[in-house]
Amino acid sequence: MQGTLRKMQAQLNCASAPTINYQLPVGDDLLPLNDLIGKRLTLTFSGNIFCCNCGKKTKKSYSQGHCFVCMKKLASCDMCIMKPETCHYDQGTCREPEWGETHCMIPHYVYLANTSGLKVGITRHTQIPTRWIDQGATQAVPIFKVQTRLQSGLVEVALAEFIADKTNWRNMLKGINPELDLKASAAELIPQIQAKLDELAELFGATAIERLDEEVVDLNFPVTDYPSKISSFNFDKEPVVSGILQGIKGQYLIFDTGVINIRKFTSYEVSVSLD
Repeated sequence: MQGTLRKMQAQLNCASAPTINYQLPVGDDLLPLNDLIGKRLTLTFSGNIFCCNCGKKTKKSYSQGHCFVCMKKLASCDMCIMKPETCHYDQGTCREPEWGETHCMIPHYVYLANTSGLKVGITRHTQIPTRWIDQGATQAVPIFKVQTRLQSGLVEVALAEFIADKTNWRNMLKGINPELDLKASAAELIPQIQAKLDELAELFGATAIERLDEEVVDLNFPVTDYPSKISSFNFDKEPVVSGILQGIKGQYLIFDTGVINIRKFTSYEVSVSLD
């Protein structure tokens, strides 16, 4: 199997013991991964990178798989994607206003998750539970529904004064995140940002931010052995990644020889083989 990589596709099996099923896109093919755990898997980088937007060959990948030109022109690569509180759509300076309307000017959720501990995050309403899976969260619960991405970013910034808004990826991959009472955490945190919520309600309207009372979602990742020490692979330094696949968590493949962030190497052309 050979082709360019894309982020792994994941589906939550909603049985009594929900487990995440992963597939690895390689070119036009999808490689089911769960059944490969315990087997030797080898990924070999050809040295070629093709922009995930325009398809042109590029020497370097920008913004997870784009060439430099596409990175500079696409709204999906703008800094406000990483920092939604800086959204500038209402200023008339969005790179692609139509894209902004369909991706940013729509309902978003602010959530609490347990990745490497308690963290706050945001996601579009269409990306639940995908966003939580991609971050390696073992628990998550939405606590606010808002009307736009900007609003979600402003609420997130307020909560980030008290809890993390980033994941310690090394601890996440080591499985270091004991079970938390996320609803109790929400009940403790929300009063601490009430003044900010009141300010945002006055700015955007009383119905802009809706407090939610949802059930916590538990997420079980297909991992047989968590590494005690993290060693990460980098195709830019070593073209061959090989080892016994011990699990998948977030967008990482966990081998007995190290880990690799598949999303980081979007658009890299690889061949995949089983030994």
